[in-house]
Amino acid sequence: MTTADVTGLDRARYISLATFRQSGAEVATPVWFAAADGRLYVFTAEQSGKVKRLRNSPRARVAPSDGRGWVRGEWREATVRILTEPSAIERARAALQAKYGWQMRLTNLLSRLTGRINHRAWLEIQI
Repeated sequence: MTTADVTGLDRARYISLATFRQSGAEVATPVWFAAADGRLYVFTAEQSGKVKRLRNSPRARVAPSDGRGWVRGEWREATVRILTEPSAIERARAALQAKYGWQMRLTNLLSRLTGRINHRAWLEIQI
C-alpha cells in the first residue's frame, strides 16, 4: 500500500483490526489508529487478546469502521508487529497525539491515574 493509500485510510476515525486465533477464526476489534511514514499505528493493553493473537501470528486485516466496529470500507490484508524500540513507540505516540489531540491527552491522563499507561502495547501495521 502506498503512503497516499494509508493517508486516505487515515481519514477514518477508527479501523476494525482483525487478528486470527490459532484455529484460524478471525476476531475483529475497532481501534483508534494513526498513519505515519506509510504505516498505521495503534495502542492497546499489553495483555489484550489481540496482542496475544499477534504473538502467534502477525497476520491481520484492517478496514475503516465506526466506533462499534461496523465496517465502512473494504478489508485490506496487513502484517502487524509489536513495537519494542523507543523511537518507534515515540513515532506511534506522536502520530496518535496529532490525530486525536485532546482525546488522546485525556486517555493518557486517565491511563496514568489508573496505572495502565505503563502496560500498553504499541502496534505497527503494514498494509
